[in-house]
Amino acid sequence: MMSTTTVVAAGARPRLLMIIPNRGLGGAQRVFHDHGVALREFYDVAEVIFNEDDPDLYPSGNPVCSLGVPGGGSSLAKMQHFYRRVQRLRDLKRELGCDVAISHLEGADYVNLLSKGREKIIILIHGSKVHDGEIKGAVGWLRKRLLMPWLYQRADKVVTVSRDIIPEMTEVFGVEAHKLSAINNSFDVEAVRQRSIEPLDAAMQAVYAAGPVLVTSGRLAIQKNQAPLLDVFATLRKQQSARLVFIGDGDLRGELVQHAQALGLRVYQAWAGEQITPEYDVYFVGLQSNPFKYIRPAQAFVFPSAWEGFPLALGEAMTCGVACLSTDCPTGPREMLAPESAIPQQPIAQAEWAPYGVLMPMLPPAPAAPAQAEWVAALQKLLADDALRQRLAEAAHHRALDFSHRRTFARWRQLIDHTLAAPAA
Repeated sequence: MMSTTTVVAAGARPRLLMIIPNRGLGGAQRVFHDHGVALREFYDVAEVIFNEDDPDLYPSGNPVCSLGVPGGGSSLAKMQHFYRRVQRLRDLKRELGCDVAISHLEGADYVNLLSKGREKIIILIHGSKVHDGEIKGAVGWLRKRLLMPWLYQRADKVVTVSRDIIPEMTEVFGVEAHKLSAINNSFDVEAVRQRSIEPLDAAMQAVYAAGPVLVTSGRLAIQKNQAPLLDVFATLRKQQSARLVFIGDGDLRGELVQHAQALGLRVYQAWAGEQITPEYDVYFVGLQSNPFKYIRPAQAFVFPSAWEGFPLALGEAMTCGVACLSTDCPTGPREMLAPESAIPQQPIAQAEWAPYGVLMPMLPPAPAAPAQAEWVAALQKLLADDALRQRLAEAAHHRALDFSHRRTFARWRQLIDHTLAAPAA
């Protein structure tokens, strides 16, 4: 087939289409918003969603096009919906004169790749596919063994949010190495830091003043693995004063509250309309418009995830300048806290006191597992040593500069421009 190059008329800005399945609550949606805001400085950006079932929680100000195709239904209905999405996106690309289409999340990747015309296609991989515990069963097998290997090779460029996702793209899914780049998620460092110094209300200030506070942030979901963190905290709480603050909400809200109560912990629930006092052990404060003011004054940020991509919550905690402990899960935390180190051959069994935080063993669901004891010991050490906490907090604060929007989107602009200029077979 003859090679072609995407040609943009002199003086015109390239037309960039950004595609995501939905506008729901999640890290990918937040990244999508940041990309839309940053890239419109250089390109004519339009955003595409499959349907308008979800409210726009992260509006960017860019024009939004809905394909108007619902989800759900029987297997046959889902196939019909999928075909209609491909067809409508192909038509939309032609109508808008799309020069490059960037998709976020797997469902959007498939539709983007199958609707390919003259435009260049970039797909952004937000997390590990190999270690994603939600890709399972017969459909998961189909996705991993057939759809991803077949379709991802059709992209002009594949961008991963972590360097440690690249090997699985080449070794498992067969993507050619020259098509791959790692560009980390980014943070509005100055804005996060400014918002982190806003004061808590008086009731919450009293909680923080009453003793050491650990804080975690993220969806209450299986991926975030918060249940065994409660086991760790319950053991720690028997040995010293401490409180644990959960920022976020999700499907596991009820299960986590019940688990905490079964461990004998006193639980505050923001959605129950209870009054905040220092008498509780665990505080579920729900979604917060400014989570950073809860993170900065804590003694430590704890992050127990089972798998990640390049976690926004951990990066934001580092930006706030707080000592961070994270599971050494695939992928992201090691790259963030110990960037000069390689993935270990075997999962770590002991705390690794890294340059920018503490990498911890994965937390299995079984109570009293050795990993949980290691977490308790590390937390005790950290809470007892003010100088150690301060050193790790300052190191994290400094490391966060590497994840600024300015640095990240300079790389994105370079990649997009190079992709537009390159010939395609």
